[in-house]
Formats: sequence, structure tokens, C-alpha cells
Amino acid sequence: METFKVYNKKAHMIIFAGYILGLLVICIRLAYLMIFRADYYGEEAIKVQERERTIKAARGLIVDRNGTVLGDNKTVCTVSVVHNQIKEPEKVIEMLHKELGISEDELTDKVLKLSLREKIKSNVDKEVGDRIRSYDLDGVKVDEDYKRYYPYGSLASKVIGFTGADNQGIIGLEVEYEKYLSGDAGKILTVTDARGIELEGVAESRIEPVNGDTLVTTIDVNIQKYATQAAEKVLETKQANYVSIIVMNPNNGEIYAMVNVPEFDLNDPYTLIAPNKKKTEDKKEDKAAEDQETASQQDLLNKMWRNNCINDTYEPGSTFKIVTAAAALEEGLVSLETPFHCPGYCIVDDRRIRCHKVNGHGSEDFLHATMNSCNPVFVSVGLSVGKENYYKYMDRLGILEKTGVDVPGEAGTIVHKIEDVGNVELATMSFGQSFQITPLQLLRTASAIINGGNLVTPHFASAIQDYEGNIKETLTYETEVGVISKETSDTMRYIMGMVVSEGGGTKGAVEGYSVGGKTATSEKLPRGNGKYISSFIGFAPVEDPQVIAICIIDEPVGIYYGGTIAAPVIQELYDNILPYL
Repeated sequence: METFKVYNKKAHMIIFAGYILGLLVICIRLAYLMIFRADYYGEEAIKVQERERTIKAARGLIVDRNGTVLGDNKTVCTVSVVHNQIKEPEKVIEMLHKELGISEDELTDKVLKLSLREKIKSNVDKEVGDRIRSYDLDGVKVDEDYKRYYPYGSLASKVIGFTGADNQGIIGLEVEYEKYLSGDAGKILTVTDARGIELEGVAESRIEPVNGDTLVTTIDVNIQKYATQAAEKVLETKQANYVSIIVMNPNNGEIYAMVNVPEFDLNDPYTLIAPNKKKTEDKKEDKAAEDQETASQQDLLNKMWRNNCINDTYEPGSTFKIVTAAAALEEGLVSLETPFHCPGYCIVDDRRIRCHKVNGHGSEDFLHATMNSCNPVFVSVGLSVGKENYYKYMDRLGILEKTGVDVPGEAGTIVHKIEDVGNVELATMSFGQSFQITPLQLLRTASAIINGGNLVTPHFASAIQDYEGNIKETLTYETEVGVISKETSDTMRYIMGMVVSEGGGTKGAVEGYSVGGKTATSEKLPRGNGKYISSFIGFAPVEDPQVIAICIIDEPVGIYYGGTIAAPVIQELYDNILPYL
């Protein structure tokens, strides 16, 4: 019995000691939380009592070289509800249905949903947002927001690009310069009670948004308009798939205009333009499955948004003969007077290659062979250059690399590996077949050939300004000097001037100005399908080039020769912009 009492006393002592130890641990923990973690839990308590709303920053403007606004902002509203603050849900549903046109069933689900904040609709016109605010119903929030607005609609649509519902760039310059344009969102912090209801008489705290920077581009609205008008005219008259025009300064790579008609409306970028609408209707008859229709619709949208000048490649045809000519001149293999003879064809290995003039040009020197765009002469010249030298000059002149233009999705050259090039491949390459490049690549190469031998970087952006118009950053681009000699460049300018004044490009001539250029008519693959691409490169003035342009017409109906239908487009363009420049 005595032993039991001693044991029981020890057990009580152990239990008591356990209580004391537990209390001690709790006190130490409380002391730690109250002293060492006080700041942290104070901040967390404030967070629980605060409701956060985002204030969107105004997106930076996009302007042309003269300050004309191409991408602007329009004030809109975002309407949302806070469940715990709503006192009259029926009135809220009725009012939102009336003002926003949303079904009462959908509104009921959102208004009665147990969430901290439920978005009802964004991009609401400011007038409608102001009316909703005037009802002064508890729990209904109207926050001002920004929606992208493009004053010129479809002008330069595939270059400028557009933004999505969250105001982030989707394509073009809008996505390429997102980090400058986007700005930093602000916040509104509202104090609430434990039930999430805002406390009256307690001021909101705000973190103001930082507006995005302005992107200054090299685009000239007037030149872009002239180029668009010229492209739309030939698109309609020749019933082509598309027409592309690029206008650039050959000395520094500044792009004045880039046109890809048909263009789409930047303020309504998800509505297919007329030619694609018809194709969509045709597909609906062929495919009943909704998922297939949706996929085809998205494919058509992607096609509509494509920038053919940059995203697509083509066989350049005879415009590429300027590369063959420059390589041969640089290597000293030909001069203007070098004699040739064209019987109307030439034989390379087992391949018979025809001249566009069936009976041939007969005896001609190199100057007139270029003016006549004579295939057999250029085959002979290309073979004399040799594949190693030919690829060397293609590399120097930027053909084997991307241009580095500052819009996304640029395509690269599709060309044979040098080890796979035989006589036939080299022969066809010498007059612009059996490989593919982008129109912008060719324009960049042509610029180097006529500007004294400097390979520039084509670009659209020139500077970044703050929202008040102060320059924050001037953008610079690489130029590779001396890719060909000045002497070769001078000779090429003279040759291309003769092409326009007396050769196959006479329809590109502009009265009162000296214009140089080169025509092309390339047959699309597979050969013999009767589909062609007509093109013309023209620059002015010949003595000191200040502007260079290219026109591409895809699958024109009827007459398809580049000298006949593409050269007049550049002639009309220059007739307008040369006096302006």
C-alpha cells in the first residue's frame, strides 16, 4: 500500500511537470510569434482585411515617324460584383441584364456565386459603365480600363498587330515590343471586415499604374496609304491571291511602308475578311463536325494575319539575277561589254533550259543580257562563278540568314546544301529558281547591291518615348559594311537604271526621276500549273538611292509578266511618294 502511494505521487509529479513543460513551450512560441514574427503576421492580418483590385495601365502608343498615332487607347470599363456586399441581388440582376444584355440565368449564377469578386463583363463602353455606376447598388463595382484602338483600321494591320482581351500583344509590333508598351498595373486596396464587407469611412489606398512607353516607328502613314492604294488596285484588277509591297530606305533599313492586301480590321481582328469568309462557308458544306469547323476557322484567321512579306517564302525568279550579276562583276568574270550569244535555250547536263524569248536574243553583251533578262546568259555566268563563290556571295549579301527584322515569325531561306548543288541546281539558282526567300530578304540584298555595298538591318522601331513624349531610348541596328565593292555597286546601279530606261522594266519609269530596277515572272511549283508570281524591284534616284521598293503579285489572272503588271505598281507608287519624299 505504501509503495502504491509513492508510485501515485511520482505519477502526479510527472504529469504536473508535463503540464509545466507544455505551458513553457506555448509561452516560448507565443513570445516568438509576438516579438520576432509580429511584423509578418501584422502584414498578413492587413491582407485578410484588405480587398485588392487591379488598375490597368494605359498601353503605350504606337506612332509613325511623324508622330501620327497608329495604336491608341480607348477608355472602357470592367463590371464586377462582390457577393458579400450585395444587399438586393434581384435588383442587381435586373439592372445588369438591362444594361449589359447578359441573360438573367448567367447573371444569377455569377451574382449568387460565393467568391471574393466575380467579373461580369470587361471592355464595356464608358457610357454604359457610368450608367451602371449611377444606380449606386451595393456590391456592384465599375472599374475604368483601357481597350486598344487603331485609328486607321486596317492600315498596316499585319505589321502593327493587335492585342487580346487582357491587352497583351498578339502579333506584329504589339507583341514584339510588349515589354515597352505594356506598362505596370496599379492597385486599389479596400479595407473590409471579417465577412469581406467594405468598411464605411475608411479611405482606399492606391498604388497608381505606370503607363506604357510610346513606340516610335519608321512607318510613314502617307507612304503606307499610297502603297496600300496601289496594291488594292492591282489586287482587284488582276484578281490575285494577295499583293505585297515594301518601301524602305536602302541606306539604313528604315521601313516606310509594308503592305499585305487584303488587310484585316485591327479593331475587329477575329472577323474574317471577305475572301476567307467564302472559303469558310464552302468548308461548312464539306465538314459537318463542329470541331473541324472550329479548327478550319482558326487556320483561316492565322492565314489572314500572316505577313507575306516576312512569314512566307517564294522563288524570286529574275529579280535574283542581280545577285548573279554582282557576284560575277565582283569576281572580275564579266564586264558590261562581255559578249554572249543566246539561241533561245542552253543545255546543262541533261537539262534543256529555255529563254523567255523562244527564238533567242542572238548576240548581246552582258549589259543587254541583263536588260533583256536572258536566262541562257545568266546560266553561263552562274556556272562560271561556281557554287563555292556563289554561296559566298549569297552569304555576304544576307541570303543565307534571316534579316533580323523586328517583327516575330520571320521565315528563313529554303536552299540546297552546297554539297547537294550540281550544275543543274547552280544553273537554275542563277536566274532565281530552285530555292525560296522572303520578299524582305530580297529587298535587303538589293539594298546592299545598290547602296555602295552595305548590308543593313530592316526595321520598324526607331525610338522609345515615355508617355509624355520624352525619348528614353534610341534604337540602333547593325550594318555590315563592304559586302561588295563600291565599284560593283556603282556598275549594278547603272545596269538596273538601264533596265528601267531601255530594258524590260520601262513601265517602272517615273517622269522627272531616274529609277532603276529589275523585273521577274516566276512560275510556282509544280511547274506547268499555270500559276505565277509577278514582281518588280525599283529604287530611286539611280545616282544616289534614297528609296527602294518591291511589289509581289501572287497568281494574277490574265497577263502575268512582272514588267507588265508589277512594274506599273511601283511606277504609280513612286509617282506619288518621290515628290513627297
